[in-house]
Amino acid sequence: MDNVYLSIIESLIFAADDPIPSPEIIRAIKEIDGEDTEINKEDVLTSVEKLNQIYSEAERSFRILQIANGFIFATQPEYAKYVGFLSSVRSKRRLSTAALETLAIIAYKQPITKPEIEQIRGVNCDYMINILLEKNLITIKGRAETVGRPLLYVTTTEFLKYFGLNSISDLPKPREIEEIMTDVDFLEQKRKIMLNELEESIEKEMGPIEENENTAE
Repeated sequence: MDNVYLSIIESLIFAADDPIPSPEIIRAIKEIDGEDTEINKEDVLTSVEKLNQIYSEAERSFRILQIANGFIFATQPEYAKYVGFLSSVRSKRRLSTAALETLAIIAYKQPITKPEIEQIRGVNCDYMINILLEKNLITIKGRAETVGRPLLYVTTTEFLKYFGLNSISDLPKPREIEEIMTDVDFLEQKRKIMLNELEESIEKEMGPIEENENTAE
């Protein structure tokens, strides 16, 4: 493929807010250069591989990854600690431990009903399910053929993007999870997240008190 298309594909992936699939890349090129432009999915994949080779040879800190059936730029794993530090305070998108537990159960057991989730967690999950639905990390996919026909929940494409997965089959196996749970970097990131949550909780509790003190003055 012509080097010009290599750069075009690179620019399209770079400019996309979400993982951009091959058909969308091809459509953008053909809309501008004409329907007779010879380019297919294999050409796009080959271009991505060439681009990653260029980045590797230049020792760049990023690569193009295939996630959620599309392509997106991402930093290399060895820089995750530094990038993670900057994003550790993203309170809007950060999930609580309870939400993560609920999401993990749905991800590994989907499709699954609320009663089944609650049986595994041992607590009511109404609030957690609503949070995950609001964040578009899970969705409803029909009803179970059991008494009461409860709703079935599954993960979404947004879930794949959130965790940097190309498909559900890329979820870590139970043995891999055990290794992650004992990883030093993981434990340090977990400690920071817990400290941030504690600080936010204290700030919320202290907020009204400070306001009352200021009013009294």
